Amino acid sequence: MKLKQLESLLGNLQQFDNPKIELEQYPTGAHIASRMLYTAENSFGDVSNKVVADFGCGCGTLGLAATLLDAEHVIGLDVDDESLEIASINAEDLEVEMGLIQCEIKNLRWQGQIVDTVVMNPPFGTRKKGADMEFLSTALKVASQAVYSLHKTTTREHIKRAALRDYGASSAELRYDLPKQYKFHKKKDVDIAVDLWRFVPKPKHESSS
Repeated sequence: MKLKQLESLLGNLQQFDNPKIELEQYPTGAHIASRMLYTAENSFGDVSNKVVADFGCGCGTLGLAATLLDAEHVIGLDVDDESLEIASINAEDLEVEMGLIQCEIKNLRWQGQIVDTVVMNPPFGTRKKGADMEFLSTALKVASQAVYSLHKTTTREHIKRAALRDYGASSAELRYDLPKQYKFHKKKDVDIAVDLWRFVPKPKHESSS
């Protein structure tokens, strides 16, 4: 599938009618999502025929992008039941299958690296300090191949240092410094500069040594 086609399909997905600010629910735009997943597949082979988990999936944009790029199986996880309902409708509209699980990421009890790739647009931690790092820590525990994640540019050095020192990444590669005009917020006067990171988890035997 070509990038423009992927972006067009994602642009037609339903999004939040009434986003919950306390959950930092902001839609992942089709422009960012399509490039994020297209890069994951075409530069690294991290999507096609892989098991992909979308952490904090919201309306399902990232996970559904993975299904359109021929992931073997995609699981979307979110604490909010309304988001999961929208994600389910979006999957039906695209005529693809995506498993959906309601849970808090910090309470996820998967044992070991049981998915190949995690993709996520986590809470930035503006409402609940450290929420972004909870997502990253859990993702690096369950992914065997790679974690793709969006984070505020202002946290760049902290994200890299924590991923390598504390959360079990063998590498932390900044893929894009995404321009400020890509807005996650509803208000037109609010810009957030975000980075797309690719993290590679340490092999399980290396993590335990």
